[in-house]
Amino acid sequence: MSQEVKQESSARRFFKGLWVTFALFGRVFRILLLVALVLGLLLGIVYTLDLDEKVRDQFEGRRWELPARVFARPLDMYEGQQLYADHLEEELKLLNYRAIDKPVETGQYQRQGNKFVINTRGFQFADDKEPARSIKINVANGKIASLAYADGKNPLDLMRLEPVLIGNFYPRKNEDRVLVRQKDVPPLLVGGLVAVEDRKFYEHQGVNPMAIARAMVANLKAGHTVQGGSTLTQQLVKNFYLTSERSWHRKIKEATMAFLLEMRYTKQDIMEAYLNEIHLGQDGDRAIHGFGLAAQFYFNRPVWELKPDQIALLIGLAKGAGYYDPRLHPDRALERRNLVLQVMLTEKAITQAAYTESIAQPLGVSEKKPSGNSPFPAYLDLVRQQLQRDYKEEDVRSQGLMIFTAMDPIVQLTAETILQNRVGRLERAQRIPKGKLNGALIISSVQGGEVMALVGSRDVRYAGYNRALTAQRQIGSLVKPAIYLAALENPKKYNLATRISDGPVTVKLGSKKYWQPQNYDRGNMGAVTLLKAITLSRNTPAVRVGVGVGLDKVVRTLHDLGIGGDIPAYPSILLGALEMSPIDVQQMYQTIAAGGSYSPLKAIRSVMNPHGQVLTRYPLTVKQVASPEAADLLIYAMNQVTEVGTAKELSSTLPSWKKVAGKTGTTNDKKDSWFAGFSGQHVVTVWVGRDDNKPTNLTGGTGALKVWADLFKVLPTKPLQVANSSRLVWVDVDQSTGLRFNPACGKAIRTPFIKGTQPQQMSYCEPPVSADPVAPEPATAAPLPPAAAPVVVAAPAKKKADSSGWIDDLMQ
Repeated sequence: MSQEVKQESSARRFFKGLWVTFALFGRVFRILLLVALVLGLLLGIVYTLDLDEKVRDQFEGRRWELPARVFARPLDMYEGQQLYADHLEEELKLLNYRAIDKPVETGQYQRQGNKFVINTRGFQFADDKEPARSIKINVANGKIASLAYADGKNPLDLMRLEPVLIGNFYPRKNEDRVLVRQKDVPPLLVGGLVAVEDRKFYEHQGVNPMAIARAMVANLKAGHTVQGGSTLTQQLVKNFYLTSERSWHRKIKEATMAFLLEMRYTKQDIMEAYLNEIHLGQDGDRAIHGFGLAAQFYFNRPVWELKPDQIALLIGLAKGAGYYDPRLHPDRALERRNLVLQVMLTEKAITQAAYTESIAQPLGVSEKKPSGNSPFPAYLDLVRQQLQRDYKEEDVRSQGLMIFTAMDPIVQLTAETILQNRVGRLERAQRIPKGKLNGALIISSVQGGEVMALVGSRDVRYAGYNRALTAQRQIGSLVKPAIYLAALENPKKYNLATRISDGPVTVKLGSKKYWQPQNYDRGNMGAVTLLKAITLSRNTPAVRVGVGVGLDKVVRTLHDLGIGGDIPAYPSILLGALEMSPIDVQQMYQTIAAGGSYSPLKAIRSVMNPHGQVLTRYPLTVKQVASPEAADLLIYAMNQVTEVGTAKELSSTLPSWKKVAGKTGTTNDKKDSWFAGFSGQHVVTVWVGRDDNKPTNLTGGTGALKVWADLFKVLPTKPLQVANSSRLVWVDVDQSTGLRFNPACGKAIRTPFIKGTQPQQMSYCEPPVSADPVAPEPATAAPLPPAAAPVVVAAPAKKKADSSGWIDDLMQ
């Protein structure tokens, strides 16, 4: 064999071996490639399944952290209901109703004098749905004279105006949104979004390759991003699930999730989610999400009342809410809105006539953006306190609860204005440094204990220190009704005609320790009736009666009236050396006003979830804690305080038909000025003082009473029915002896008694006594340290001529 043949054979063997080797490696490579493909497919499936789970969990679960909405009471309207025309219009304005000549849409009204035509919006309440209606209403003499449908065809016995939104509790992220359903938004909004943002929305499966390709070509030609190819579904995924990271990985993830979303849910579900998720503005730290809230934020109206030009503006904001902010950049916003209108016309979403009308409109954005902060922060504090008993903080801030309260916005605004004005006047009159004098005010209903208004300070919009709920101040003579109620519950020993010494008194506290309280005027009126002691707020009789019934009984009565916490049984509490907040005082006087029936003060009526299901109701609860007969007598005595006693200014300030009852309170050095009282419908507590606890030179009668009087001058209320209970009988008694009046002498005072306890003995004649002057409001004694049980020691009163010896020092 030649050398060439051998070389050829060797080369052939080499190449054959090489081929075999390549074939072997190829088979291995194919196997490895197949394994890689299988592993990649498995990993892709796992990755996709993981994404699918995330899509389903968030989309089907709680999609958003929703703020809780807090509403005032709805305005019930029926013939005979107490209502003033100006108050009705003020409430309509709070609800952002628009006054026009001829109402044709919801949220509009017309007023001619005391006559109104109102197109209501309707509302989903906790118990039923109030439909939108067109009504006419006539108000006369502070009442609804007539109520009917505007067309006059059907009778209308009762309806409710939707409640005013008074506050929100926001999620931790401070996102805010008002959920809407697609069926509740104007069809033009959906049509406009599709025309402007995603024309193939109803055709693609989450991703539109043609749109992406067009966007890439346009962006390459321009050298920067001028067009986007994302579908509405991709935009929703980006906002709903992903971060703002710019990367291919995120884009792939976005496209995959968009596809999965389209596979799982209907186009309506996706559109509805987009309507609620899209970011459309910023209010400080609060993010404005969704068209429901944006309609209110920019136009002060619900989304279904939007006009085409307003819809176009909101759609335009989806491209960049900050860049096109109509309040900050009106020119940009107008240009963007008009472009959107042009696209909507081109895509036949609107007619030429609608386009021509809309393009001529100004932006129409409300000048002042509605604040996300509550205009009534002090009242919201009370709502939060009540919610904390039944709900976790995170649930309140995230589950979209709808909280319906008893707050009356008209009464609230009235109370705020009155407190601000009167405290300012008192501050100037007493030459107190500007801003140093402050106050608090609470109003509740007699029946039910619902808090209708709460003012925590002069700075009514400041969400800070709430004096009405947290300020602990000595209450002075406000404690005395509890002392006398404890006494009157023992009718065998005490009634309103019982005679008590007004003279000096000494209370033994322990070894060589004594307390010697005095009357405010340091005077001595001799023996006075229990009624007179209450009316003139005398100190020493209150101490005598308190020691007589027992400090433990007084403390127990205070607790029964609704005062919680520890109350030390020191003698000084008998003159109000006891710290309470205004809300505590309100609870105490609420129970007295209700005839001794304790109902916990409450702000919330019910709580509902976003789907209309009632989660919690707060019904009226009542517990009789004091004798109704004793409460009747006490209320009569407190009415006399306002007629002839330390608050007699009310008898000349208020109309004669506005019968009220109450009690003044002043503390040492005139640091705190109080007045608490009630009519037949409202209970009101007022405190006036300084946060630095310096003297104000104001008594209860010269400070807090002024605020209270200003309020009741204008507050529509029902008069107090004074001692007209069938449990009582009226007897003419002699004011000097407390016995039955003797026509031959003395002066008669008609006085109520619990049946069976009225005096039977006729009064004797004695020399006439000069009329007793009205004493100024007494001050409290300073708190005392713990001591042994008190003993009243000799300190007899100077007695008037009394041949029978019937007047004596009861405590001696």
